[in-house]
Amino acid sequence: MRTGPRNALTDVAGLLVGQAHDAVLRSGVTVVTAEAPFAASVAVTGGAPGTRETELLAPDKMVQGVDALVLSGGSAFGLDAASGVAEGLRAMGRGFEAAGQRVPIVPAAILFDLGNGGDKGWSANPYAALGRAALEAAGSELVEGSHGAGFGATTADLRGGLGTASVMLESGHTVGALVAVNAVGSACIGGGPHFWAAPWEVGAEFGGLGPAMPPPGPPPTKLARPGEATTIAVVATDAILDKAGCLRMAVAAQDGIARALLPAHTPLDGDLVFAAATGARPLAEPVTDALWLGHAAAVCLARAIARAVYHAAPNGSQPCWQERFG
Repeated sequence: MRTGPRNALTDVAGLLVGQAHDAVLRSGVTVVTAEAPFAASVAVTGGAPGTRETELLAPDKMVQGVDALVLSGGSAFGLDAASGVAEGLRAMGRGFEAAGQRVPIVPAAILFDLGNGGDKGWSANPYAALGRAALEAAGSELVEGSHGAGFGATTADLRGGLGTASVMLESGHTVGALVAVNAVGSACIGGGPHFWAAPWEVGAEFGGLGPAMPPPGPPPTKLARPGEATTIAVVATDAILDKAGCLRMAVAAQDGIARALLPAHTPLDGDLVFAAATGARPLAEPVTDALWLGHAAAVCLARAIARAVYHAAPNGSQPCWQERFG
């Protein structure tokens, strides 16, 4: 398997990622955008999602392209990050034109990080400003671990974070994934250093430890703290896909969550995957190529989840992988 040059979502040509966080708040925002609108859809398998404008991503809805996708901390408050992104895009002249106005299309998803010890006693919602700052920081380089939407994230036993990965297919298409990991379950096997995603690791991108046999008994979970979870992601490709094709890729990519986190898709997670397509490269074999795009999206997402946990930084609220095993 060959990664793109950055091993990141931004290996999909045309996509840009921006991030912003507040260390006192212990939360942040990640924005995926491009110079032109792109096709997108979404698949939700968790039982506790928090979203904005995801209904319009269904294949039968009118709008065919979005201007940005937002991942945010802050639970329901974090949905306001999309307002800041929309304001910034409108100032750039971006958006769906209606009645002489520009209305940016900015679907968003959130994770719950309100109980991570940060200062949440704000008098005005801070997430719109964080969203605007993340948009203004958008570029082709991004930093993993405790950044953006993953800044305040946790898992059952280690700090969560933000991770990314990519792969270049024999068809010539590129697939990438970006994820904020705040799961009920764990990315590691039996409380040790080995990742559930190890069979799909490329090189030593998250330690090169290989797989391990899972111990008997249930895996660690956040069940003692219900409602404090969710893994949210974006998978993307440069292939020409419509919203229905993006939906199929998002559905397939959900398998990446199940390969990298245990348990996954629980009633207490809001597991959600956006899928995006920039439309730069046609499918030579529509059925076969689409099959491999979905498989690649799942593999990239599993790898990105492990990388998010592997790169997380210490902050005192929960041990990170590097502190415990690095």
